[in-house]
Amino acid sequence: MKPVCKMTQVADLIPDGATVLIAGFLGVGAPLRIIDALVAAGRKNLTLIVNDTARPDLGVGKLIAARAVKKLYASHIGTNPETQRQMLAGELDVELVPQGTLVERIRAHGFGLGGVLTKTGLGTVVAEKKRIIDINGESWLLDLPLGADFALIHAHKADYVGNLTYQYTADNFNTIMAMAGKKVIVEADEIVAVGEIAPDDVKTPGVVVDYLLESRA
Repeated sequence: MKPVCKMTQVADLIPDGATVLIAGFLGVGAPLRIIDALVAAGRKNLTLIVNDTARPDLGVGKLIAARAVKKLYASHIGTNPETQRQMLAGELDVELVPQGTLVERIRAHGFGLGGVLTKTGLGTVVAEKKRIIDINGESWLLDLPLGADFALIHAHKADYVGNLTYQYTADNFNTIMAMAGKKVIVEADEIVAVGEIAPDDVKTPGVVVDYLLESRA
């Protein structure tokens, strides 16, 4: 059985200065209660790996607004003016990564691969300080794997051994990020008895999950 944490405990698992993967797409499929717990705990100097920073009052955007983040990897910050403001003011170090490249870098880490070869970004600022590899006369950009100390995941259902299932598009980055964190903390809408999730419905196996956040019920 996986440890089930209370809201007051979950932020204690993640120290200041940690590198954190947070799933979600504009808040959909994001572990919103875990994010709120980190904000309430006053976490600082985090490195975040996310698809986007949502809005200042939603999801990951709350961490940006709370000045909890020092380094950000993301593919999209256009819906969050506070992220843009901090970046332009030199208060936040932002590395913009094309979305497909971002998810492949995370997957590469989770699956033990040495990197990603892509043409996306060749001849642009994306390619600065990165290796260009020639394959059969064609140039490819090498992007290195991207993992984290923690992966914060949102599931529709979890059982008590950590098997997870997701609902519709809320899957998004969750399945990939769950493979790329040294410790995986899951916020589920519902925690059910072992056996209530059909084997074919398991999208993330319990073997990669470390902690569950208690459900709202």
